[in-house]
Amino acid sequence: MPSRDQEIDPVEPELEILMNERQSILRVVGASAALIACLDSKRLPLGAVEAADMVATSINDLSEETLQDALNSVHAEIEDDAATA
Repeated sequence: MPSRDQEIDPVEPELEILMNERQSILRVVGASAALIACLDSKRLPLGAVEAADMVATSINDLSEETLQDALNSVHAEIEDDAATA
């Protein structure tokens, strides 16, 4: 019967892969959120507006904590229009 250490050992590389993948995904989401926040939808072609809306909807579905992790991963901050107006 394998010891507890032998059972856990194969899980560690998989966990490392998953954590690295999460960091990559957070960078993509953070960069996407920063890009979407800067866009002026009135100046975009219709196809780009539709794509931006799809990305924005997906980002809005994230938890606040995950979105903040994503923004932090690319050192971005999204300004609240209400706060700047």
